[in-house]
Amino acid sequence: MVTKQKIKEALKRVKDPELNKSIIDLQMVKDIHIADGQVRLTVALTTLRCPMKQKIVADVKQAIEEIPGVSGAEVELTAMSREELNRLFPKHPLMGIKKVKRFIAVASGKGGVGKTTVAINVALALSREGLKVGLLDADVYGPSIPVMMGISQRPESEHGMVVPLEKFDLKIMSFGFFLDENNPLIWRGHLVGRAIKQFLDDVMWGDLDYLVVDLPPGTGDPSITIAQCIPSALLIVVTTPQEVALADVKKAINMFKNMKIAILGIVENMSYFQCAHSEEKIAIFGQGGGEKLARQMDIPLLGAIPIDMELRRGGDKGKPLMIDVPDSETGKVFKEIARRVSSMKHGVHP
Repeated sequence: MVTKQKIKEALKRVKDPELNKSIIDLQMVKDIHIADGQVRLTVALTTLRCPMKQKIVADVKQAIEEIPGVSGAEVELTAMSREELNRLFPKHPLMGIKKVKRFIAVASGKGGVGKTTVAINVALALSREGLKVGLLDADVYGPSIPVMMGISQRPESEHGMVVPLEKFDLKIMSFGFFLDENNPLIWRGHLVGRAIKQFLDDVMWGDLDYLVVDLPPGTGDPSITIAQCIPSALLIVVTTPQEVALADVKKAINMFKNMKIAILGIVENMSYFQCAHSEEKIAIFGQGGGEKLARQMDIPLLGAIPIDMELRRGGDKGKPLMIDVPDSETGKVFKEIARRVSSMKHGVHP
């Protein structure tokens, strides 16, 4: 005979994949009904936006249907109330950055060198390696990730938690989601610090292997404030081969070294242009600048990205290169950068 107790015993083996606890221990199973071998029950998730909810449903059905005498199972999903959540967790375990394993901040000495393009495509390349990745657009004065990722909606909040938007298997947050695109943002450092702390503490980032953070360009107050808010950040510095860019990047590297932030390496963007009808690589902005800087600063050169029309097109149409043409030559460069980053346990320390 099928009983509620047998069903609960079977469901003790089913875990919430993100919380790694039994759904019975988490008090997620409710309203069990049994009739002629058919079982109906409700599973109350901590959030209905749980990305693993379909797996939970499948695991619940499988566990129940393995019970002798059960002919079928029907699972309805709902969300826990605020009171139920508060009884289980003083603070939701998926809220904030406690479960984020590594932080990668992408910086540049000046604007216009393709920092955001690098941040987006490196995050996507890491995700293609099977890693769980988040992307935080912390460029307070020019947040362009919403446009470059083709996102127009705003994140929603649930029980005081902000739920990041998800696209291309990335969890994404941006200052741009909350700003009027036609009005400039005028914030001083302390306000920026407060806002970025909220983006780190009040967002349901969940269990991530990497959180990639796109910093503001330059060496001003916002970059310093944000970098100081990110725990154990590892830095990727983006430059172009131009002498003026290299000079600014050198200042930025020295600034971050003074802040005791470890540096993973340098990415040289706009390294060269190669016509589709020729093997010749044309160094439009100079040649070897990133490699030279890497030697001078004793920092690895992670990769050299060519001038590629697909990078520009991808950013304009909201479908990045690593989604649209991941197997292109430029896509292979981003994959190699991601492989190098994921294999490096530590950056170059000051």
